[in-house]
Amino acid sequence: MKRFDIETAVGFFLVLGILSMAYLSIKLGDVHFLDEKGYIVTASFTKTGGLKKGTTVEIAGVAVGKVSDITLDDKTYQAKVMMAIHKTVNISEDSIASIKTKGLLGEKYIQIAPGGSKTLLANGGKIRETESAVDIEELISKYAFGDVK
Repeated sequence: MKRFDIETAVGFFLVLGILSMAYLSIKLGDVHFLDEKGYIVTASFTKTGGLKKGTTVEIAGVAVGKVSDITLDDKTYQAKVMMAIHKTVNISEDSIASIKTKGLLGEKYIQIAPGGSKTLLANGGKIRETESAVDIEELISKYAFGDVK
């Protein structure tokens, strides 16, 4: 009888440990199973500079969404970036979307500077004003060869 109690206790703690590891993996991995999608907003950029799907979208340093897709527009040959924005965040139609670099490793993200218009973007709306990523190599080559103005 004593052996059965020890095996039961070990089994209970083993299951508890596995459940704890699964919970931590989901939380630290930023996985959302029942997450509300929000609404989709698009913006066109001449250069994305290494922007990837899943990159954060920020307003004033606060994450408000993620990049859901990046495609090439057939007609303008610009990168069309689709962003999934949280339902609780409202973006005005005159906002500006910029691709910025964070940290020493050069991680890219999208920064949205809110506009002053009372008209808000709906699902499928487009941010018209954009600033593409700064290409450091291009800046250095311009400086090295004397093309800086």
